[in-house]
Amino acid sequence: MFNSNNIFLVAEQVLRANSIDSKVKLSHEAVRLWENQMLNLDASITSKRMMRFDSPKRPYLVHPSKLPNRSVATDEGLAAFIHAITHIEFSAINLAWDAIYRYRNLPSSYYRDWVKVAKEETNHFQILNQRLNELNHTYGDFDAHSGLWDMAEKTAHNFLHRMAVIPRGLEARGLDVTPALINRLRSVGEQRTVGILNLILEDEIGHVAIGDRWFRYACDKQGCNPESSYREIVGSYTRSHIKGPFNVEARIKAGFSRQELEELDSSLN
Repeated sequence: MFNSNNIFLVAEQVLRANSIDSKVKLSHEAVRLWENQMLNLDASITSKRMMRFDSPKRPYLVHPSKLPNRSVATDEGLAAFIHAITHIEFSAINLAWDAIYRYRNLPSSYYRDWVKVAKEETNHFQILNQRLNELNHTYGDFDAHSGLWDMAEKTAHNFLHRMAVIPRGLEARGLDVTPALINRLRSVGEQRTVGILNLILEDEIGHVAIGDRWFRYACDKQGCNPESSYREIVGSYTRSHIKGPFNVEARIKAGFSRQELEELDSSLN
């Protein structure tokens, strides 16, 4: 399935997969190889790092403003709502493998962490897509946007920025908004998907914690203060992700301090 036993070339092959099924299968196989200690971390044999990879033909990607607002009280609206979350999880598969592919010569525990994230994001995607199937839809039936991957490209040049903006910024914002999403689903009796989102929320706390750990690692290497650097870095990309309201309990579990959250919110008021 892979033409290499090098984790960077394997990650590149996962990223290059331009069909939904092949990406999922390759992601699972790459995880299996890593877990069985069959991949090496030799950065010297790898190819030039690519910036953009082909996307599946569906879903069709549009600007976020072009995505219609639908009520989850309708069958179509509920499916579109779940599809939007499914798209986030599909994008997160790419983000996890790109975190492995793009950054080299880091401790082996870094790659272990991000393989774990890739495994869980792939599982999340499959669970949500199965729920879509139960609603007579599948991933790709609705339009989506490329905002997550766009931000990955913007931070590709800088490991410190990537760890700040993607896991500690965008994914941490996911911790903030998920309880409201769960409440919307509960309001229409969609308990099946509520259970899925509760599972995902717990896993995502761990993913943000991994980003927090490696962000602090990068700060230590560069001799910068994590909290002030975080405000400056994330604020330079998108101020909305360092402004409350926050899911304080989840963010604290993921590595934020209560004082930092208070300072983040107050710094923009």
